[in-house]
Amino acid sequence: MKLLFKQRLFSWFDSYDIYDESGNTIFTVKGQLSWGHCLKIFDAYGNKIGTVQERVFSFLPRFEIYIVNEKIGCITKEFSFLKPKFQIDYNGWQVEGDFFGWDYRVYDRNRRCVAEVSKQLFNWTDTYMIDIPNPENALEALMLVLAIDAEKCSNNN
Repeated sequence: MKLLFKQRLFSWFDSYDIYDESGNTIFTVKGQLSWGHCLKIFDAYGNKIGTVQERVFSFLPRFEIYIVNEKIGCITKEFSFLKPKFQIDYNGWQVEGDFFGWDYRVYDRNRRCVAEVSKQLFNWTDTYMIDIPNPENALEALMLVLAIDAEKCSNNN
């Protein structure tokens, strides 16, 4: 399954549309006013299915991940010099990426690829292609990409 993650050009808060390979909207992400990033994920029917919430009073960037209203884990940026590193405490996943963190892979504990993420550079807004071998991992993989993108936005501002 391939997802196209595209930030909306004119929005006050972080807002994204996520499309499948046929161009159908699979998920909509709406940012809301809060301390730190708070991103709500909705399915194609407008039902809230997840949240990515930044914890602002932590030493390193930390994002809590919720499916519906149940916390499933956190994503924390680790201290590193050259390559961005993230600790994921759900599903046993690990992230490995390039220097800028624009292209990276997510692996499960058995070193199988869960998602491959690549940023398309020549667009007006942040645009990522997410290749997910198992469609059951789509929501969790999307929330991981959202947290990493939000961390980059915070770091650049």
